[in-house]
Formats: sequence, structure tokens, C-alpha cells
Amino acid sequence: MVVNCIMYLRKINRKTSSGTKLVYWSLVESYKTERGPRQRVVAHLGDVDEEIRLGVKSVVEGSHTLQQSLFEDTTPSWVEVDVNGVRLERRREFGDVWLALEVMKKLGLPEFFRSVMPSPRAKIPWGDMASLLVIARFCGARSELSIAEDFYSSSALPDLLGISDTDIYDNRLYRALDELLPQKDALQKMLKERLGELFDIHFDILLYDVTSTYFEGEAKRNPDAKRGYSRDGRSDCKQVTIGLVVTTEGIPLGYEVFEGNRHDSKTVETIIEKMESLYGKSDRVWVMDRGMVSKKNHALLQASGRRYIVGTPKNQLRSFEQHLLDKEWEQVHEGLEVKRCASPDGTDEVFILCRSMARAEKEHAMHERFRIRIEEGLQRIRQSCEKGRAKDIKKIERRIGKLLGNNSRASAMFDVTVSEKDARVVVTWKMKKPATEWAALSEGCYLLRSNIKDWTGEQLWKAYIQLTDAEAAFRIQKDDLQLRPIWHQKKRRVEAHILICFLSFVVWKCFAQMCKHAGLGTEPRKVIQEIKKLTLMDVVLPTKSGIDIRLQCISKPEALLNILLHKLKLHPPERLQKNVKL
Repeated sequence: MVVNCIMYLRKINRKTSSGTKLVYWSLVESYKTERGPRQRVVAHLGDVDEEIRLGVKSVVEGSHTLQQSLFEDTTPSWVEVDVNGVRLERRREFGDVWLALEVMKKLGLPEFFRSVMPSPRAKIPWGDMASLLVIARFCGARSELSIAEDFYSSSALPDLLGISDTDIYDNRLYRALDELLPQKDALQKMLKERLGELFDIHFDILLYDVTSTYFEGEAKRNPDAKRGYSRDGRSDCKQVTIGLVVTTEGIPLGYEVFEGNRHDSKTVETIIEKMESLYGKSDRVWVMDRGMVSKKNHALLQASGRRYIVGTPKNQLRSFEQHLLDKEWEQVHEGLEVKRCASPDGTDEVFILCRSMARAEKEHAMHERFRIRIEEGLQRIRQSCEKGRAKDIKKIERRIGKLLGNNSRASAMFDVTVSEKDARVVVTWKMKKPATEWAALSEGCYLLRSNIKDWTGEQLWKAYIQLTDAEAAFRIQKDDLQLRPIWHQKKRRVEAHILICFLSFVVWKCFAQMCKHAGLGTEPRKVIQEIKKLTLMDVVLPTKSGIDIRLQCISKPEALLNILLHKLKLHPPERLQKNVKL
């Protein structure tokens, strides 16, 4: 029978301020880990006499067979147990942290962290700390402080990683962020190759979109923290802008962090050059929405043989009015039609007209709502004029201008006239027939442009519409992985925080692909919630000899969870092994 841990008495000498020598004794357990032998205090015995020490020593030395690691299958099969004293202790969350670690192993992240983050003098390897940070973020921990104070000790991570909860504190976690950040580019390249191998993913179509995330606090020490257009509705807070590149499957390929007030279109050149420096200038297709397109970016995309599919401003639809009137459209699916058109300027580009019935209904409802608001507002202004309450024509014109500006989607339909008659202001209006007809014709329509000539209109539309995967990626990062708000103040810490969120998102999407291949769909939230039900508990068995056997056992999966795990080819252990290899 193999003994994996031994206990012994440790003598501790102390001196008081007066110089008096004091002696204390502790019962210490020594055990082996992958990083070498470790010790932990089992009990502080205080200043005990020799008789008690000898008694403790004899019990310890005579019970080696029961001191063995109870994670192993070498625990005694038969012992006499006091069933009245059997109890459960230290319930810890197991399922989600175990799942995150398993997926990370599949990606090769723990091994990679250790290879690129040497830590010859660190008590805890920085690679292991990086793994801990990614797992914690995947499982919903909001900050490094919450990891140190609550999350880590209440989870099974101390047992899985072999790192005591007393060794995890906020400053060590912050230092781990600092050590990880320089590996950003190497991590992106490694993950791209590994994901391609695991799921046969091709990186020929790259979807690019931009979001923002805000700070709590002034963030005075971060020059990138600026006020700008906030996608989170927090214009009162400083923010940074994040550009994310994903594949058609929604797999994240890379990202960059920009100043909070940088316009979307001014991020494009940086992100293209960065991705091409990492992965080369192969024949890829860039897909972006209309907010990214400027004359400079258009020229950049056309240079060096780059291929692209981009959205265009809606006012360019006017150039295709005759095509909108034509009846020859290609149906992609029920309620969606596309039409491929030549460039009106005679260039080599192709344009794709798209018409969505669902979008048309939505835009029609919006036009009606704003039209009614304008008519009701104009009616109130006219009544004020007729009753003599509104007499200043300039003030009335400003009121009308504000009304039309607040309802700009329908303002082009109205021709409003303000005049004076018999010392009173007269307000009249009529509907502009051409504007009304154009609004009805263009409802639900949008326009794409591309320099890809060998694709059909349907193929071009399907590639563009996958930008929704990039938008979904941001929702996951912001909501599920708690990207917002940012509490860090230093620029490098903020960048490291975003890197951890990015890596956690890669783990999330890797698991989504596992679910897809297992026939469980591509949305892993419910599956993760089921796996999270697994818990780790200490089963304490008091024996006849007076020694407690402590078994660390994982709860047995219920029938539904068992089916999910079988489909995913995941096999949670019944017990843990102490020497866990990351």
C-alpha cells in the first residue's frame, strides 16, 4: 500500500519582547505535488507536554495506512466505520471549474502558459495562476479581489490545481496579469492553430466589429480611457473601444484595444495590419458593417488584392431605385430576397440589394410611429397659435425644428410652412408624396458592396449576415464573462483584464463547438448550467481505531446530465487525484 502523505510534529520556537523563550507544537502533513513536496498544518497543538506529544506521535506513526491520499484508488477497501459519525464536510462547486479546466487542456492552454511564462523563483508558477484567472472568469468571477476573497476557496480549484487557498491573494493575481499580457500575440497564434486542428475551422472569412466597455472610476492613469459613443448606454463613464475579429463560426481570432473616443472606421487599418502580421496575407475575405467604411478604408481594402464584403449607408439606395422596382429577385429563404447589381459608377465592384419582409414591417411601424408624433406635435403648435398663446414666429420655428429633429425618420415626409396672417402665426403642413413613396419602397432594404465577382448574391449575403456572430460574441463577453465594467485603472492592467476575458471567451466557444459536434446545438449556456450541478464534498468516515478517513467525492450525475456528458465524451471522476497535471 502506497503512502502519499505523512504526518509529523513540528517544533516552533518563539521569543517574547522580554526575551522569554516559548515553544509550540503543530501537527503537519507533508505530501507530494507536481511542483515538489508541500506541507500544511493539520492542527496547532500549542505548548503540550512530552506525554501528549508521544501519544500524538504514536497515533500518527501507527496509522500510516490511513494517512494515505484518499484521492487515490489505494484507500483501504474494508474498515470498521462508526456509521453514526459519518458526515459530509466542505461542499465546493466542482462542475463548472472542472469543465473549464478540461476544455483548456483540450486547447493546450495550461501547457502553453507554463512554456511561455517561466517562474523559477515564484512559489506558484505564473502559468498556473494564468490558468486560474481564465477558469475563474469563465465561471463568472467578477474581479481578482472576488477570486481571492470568495470564489477560489468556495470552488474545487484548490483541489484541482493543488494550490492552497492561502496562497491565492489579490496582489499575486494582479502580478499574474502583468506576466500574462506580453504573451498576447503568441496566445492568439497558438489558439488559431489549435482551434483549426480541433474543429477543422477555415479562417478564410474574417468578421470584424467594434464594441466598447466602460470604467468605474475616473481611470486617470489610463490614457486610453476616454468618453465616446457608448454601446452600453453609459455616456457618463470613460471607456475603451475593442475591435474583435471572429470566424464565420463565431470563433475569436484576435482583438485590439483602442481609445474610448476612436471612431469605428479609424480602427480598421490597425486591425487589418495586425491580423496580417500574425497570420499572413492569404486570400481572406473581410466582412464589416457600414460604420467601418470610409474612403480611406475602402482604398485599403482594395489594395494588395484584399477581398471584402461591406455594408453601405442607406442613402446610397437612391442610386438603385430602378432595381428596387424590378420584380426579378433571388429568394434566399422565405421573407428574404437579394439582387446582384453592377456598380452605378462603372467600377469592378458588385452591389447586392437585400430586402427583408420582417425588417420592412419593423421599419414601417417605426415610420408610422414617428409620423404620428410629428402630426400630433404640429397640431398642438397650431392650436397654440390659433389661441394666441404662441406669437413669436422664431420660437415657433425652433419648436418645429426640434420636433422634426427628434423624429428624423419621418421628418422628410413633411413640408411645413410657418407664416403670419392678421397678427397671428399660421402653421400648415402637407405630406411630400415622393418622400412618402420612397419610404414605402425602401422599407426593409439595405445594400452591400463587394469586389468578389465569382460569388452569387446569396453567397455574398450569407457571408455578410454572419456579422451577427461577432455581435453575439460581444454579448457573451459582456454579459456571461463579465467584461464590463472595468475596475482597473492602469493601462496595462486593463489590457490584461481584456485578454483574460478574450481567453475565457475562446474556452466558451471551444465548448460551444464541442456541443455542436455532440448534436447539442451551439448555445452552451444550459449545458454549462447542468454540469455546474456537480459538487465536490468531503465524506468523513470515523473508524474504530479513532482515525477519520476523508474521501473527497464528486456527486453522481443525474440521468439527464449523464446523457449530456456521454454525448460530449466527458468523464468526471468519482474522486480526485491529488497530483493533478494541468
